[in-house]
Amino acid sequence: MNASYKQCLTALRNCMEACNVCYHASLKEEQRMMQCIEFDRECADICSYAINAIQRSSKFVSGILTLCAEICEACGKECDTHDHRHCKDCAAACFDCAEECRKLV
Repeated sequence: MNASYKQCLTALRNCMEACNVCYHASLKEEQRMMQCIEFDRECADICSYAINAIQRSSKFVSGILTLCAEICEACGKECDTHDHRHCKDCAAACFDCAEECRKLV
């Protein structure tokens, strides 16, 4: 595995974990959180997949990271519209992850 992926892997793990926390906390909120929940699930899943792709040196890493950055950005924008601490934390992790992914594509 390429050593330059280390920061990206950390950002991917942080984003995946923040999305999972936000997802589970949002399930307990009102109906207005449904969009947030959907984005959290998508984002956590693509981050997990990107981690696996990097670790196995997939030839599709660049494309996966491009898609991951797009999904992270969308999730961050959605989470940033809510006042919950878990949403703000998730948005920050998503924006950081999108930036780290874009550095590698």
